[in-house]
Amino acid sequence: MTVTETVPVSDPLQSCAAPPVPGRRPDGRDQYTISEVVAFTGLTAHTLRWYERIGLMPHVDRSHTGQRRFSNRDLDWLALVGKLRLTGMPVAKMVRYAELVREGVETLEERQELLEETRRDVRTRIAELQDTLSVLDFKIDSYADARRASERF
Repeated sequence: MTVTETVPVSDPLQSCAAPPVPGRRPDGRDQYTISEVVAFTGLTAHTLRWYERIGLMPHVDRSHTGQRRFSNRDLDWLALVGKLRLTGMPVAKMVRYAELVREGVETLEERQELLEETRRDVRTRIAELQDTLSVLDFKIDSYADARRASERF
């Protein structure tokens, strides 16, 4: 059972996954080996096992021989985790989010608050990066102006 199987697929409020990314995986398949997931996601096998160990991706299905078998829902969850990583969200908060999802509908408010806090952090970082970009643009323009001026002499 995967982390997302505890939630009905038809209820988007309960889904912990990101929207599916079309064209990234073979049609009609819903079981992937760890090496296939590595190829799909760019994550390492070590990272995938670590995610499972810390509770960020619990309950990955296993084959009769014990090999991990990831589903499309697992891949969607990993896509969301990737986006959360890009926000700078600490791993502990991602694990907490996964725990809240598993706890069910009574945690919707707490999940929303956690994501809203992350969105505020992202917006702050975007503003900081915009300010940094303005400084870089100013410096680049200054150098271009200085080069043009020096070429006239």
